[in-house]
Amino acid sequence: MKAILLIDHGSVKTEANHMLECMGALVQQLAGNEAIVRIAHMELAEPGVDDGFAACVAAGATEVVAFPYMLSPGKHSTRDIPRLVASAAARFPHVTYSVTPAFGVNERLAEAVLERTGVPIAVEARHDAACETVCMRPDGTPKRYCGDGCRAIASESTAAAAR
Repeated sequence: MKAILLIDHGSVKTEANHMLECMGALVQQLAGNEAIVRIAHMELAEPGVDDGFAACVAAGATEVVAFPYMLSPGKHSTRDIPRLVASAAARFPHVTYSVTPAFGVNERLAEAVLERTGVPIAVEARHDAACETVCMRPDGTPKRYCGDGCRAIASESTAAAAR
């Protein structure tokens, strides 16, 4: 059984930590019985990554996919969380694990920004094929700028894996 372990930074503010609990419940609702969903905080709050990983295993997970619930591919999502997950996984050699990239640039996040700010999505911008093949720098020049969250990079990775 696959588990999703959502990991955020953690906060000294209870309300901030509670948001991850809410997101975990939402992801679990959407996943239904297809996955086990648990949460963890990298630091400053409980459960920590060790406890979150153990909770996945206790619920029957044989595979844990850790998702850094962070926007950018910074040091926490690219270095600290993978290290913490590897350490937690060492206690469970029968369980496979992986760590996904952070959100990065993502069309659905852009849609959420527009929704929150009351700006409609331009009809001509929906499903623009150019967006699927190249990422744009803020100055408009094409370049692989947006990291692993980019659909173009994700598409290339999927195509390479299929070869």
